[in-house]
Amino acid sequence: MKPIVHGLENDYWKRVKFTYLDMDDAATSELLKAVNFRFRPHFTLLDGQGAIVKQWAGMVTADELKQAFDALLAKS
Repeated sequence: MKPIVHGLENDYWKRVKFTYLDMDDAATSELLKAVNFRFRPHFTLLDGQGAIVKQWAGMVTADELKQAFDALLAKS
């Protein structure tokens, strides 16, 4: 998943903020709870106000993520 995510980050860096959380870092535990993290990989797309728009648990394709990014960006 790492190459897919980093590739998307390169494509969307001006419009989408990517944040990486370490499930083993106690400092991120509250945010992991807030997005209902269960296992990795886990992706959460938030809108500009921090509301959850969509989540993926498990493997996801670059096209699925792009479609979600583009749909959210079209609304803003």
